[in-house]
Amino acid sequence: MENSFPKHPSAVKVMDDSGVRLNHILARLRERDFRITPQRMAILKILAESRDHPTVEEIYAQVRSAFPTTSLATVYKTVTLLKGLGEVLEVGTRTGSSRYDGGKPYPHPHVICTGCRAMIDFEEPALDDLTRQVAEKTGYQISDYQFDFFGLCPRCRK
Repeated sequence: MENSFPKHPSAVKVMDDSGVRLNHILARLRERDFRITPQRMAILKILAESRDHPTVEEIYAQVRSAFPTTSLATVYKTVTLLKGLGEVLEVGTRTGSSRYDGGKPYPHPHVICTGCRAMIDFEEPALDDLTRQVAEKTGYQISDYQFDFFGLCPRCRK
């Protein structure tokens, strides 16, 4: 059974370059005739460049420093649009808030600190094999998964 999300090796190379990511997102929006306002561009840049998996509120705070009249609703709408296009990955946390990964918008695991809430990507090619095994054993066509690790980061352990 074929998965509908990118495989790790080729996807990671393209997704690690924030300029390539930004251009890809812009092209997807333009081909669907979505406007690229300065505020939307600022949101896109934050998502394409960030490795911290920001919340909507964190994105909003950054955008407001350059565009004070931007509303929180604008950020929510843009993130929701990008999520719908498959250009941002929503990562749920145990605290109930969502964080967003615009650099790697395909399923992949994260390591999340239960102390400071830092979040990092964790790439494991063996998960492709596990996903295939789950599909074969269950008959499901796997289109998405969520697999995260929780613990204390080195800084919080000190």
